[in-house]
Amino acid sequence: MIDFEEELKKFHPSLEIEDVEDAIYNQDVTDLADVLVKLVKESKESEEE
Repeated sequence: MIDFEEELKKFHPSLEIEDVEDAIYNQDVTDLADVLVKLVKESKESEEE
């Protein structure tokens, strides 16, 4: 039978995965909410002109 506690002690995450994780989290990604806020601001500015 598999001793899960022993197997977990042997586990070491891949360095490549950790590097990718850092690259993803450190990006300033524009999400849909940011796009909508920008569109509303641009719409209001164009109405004022």
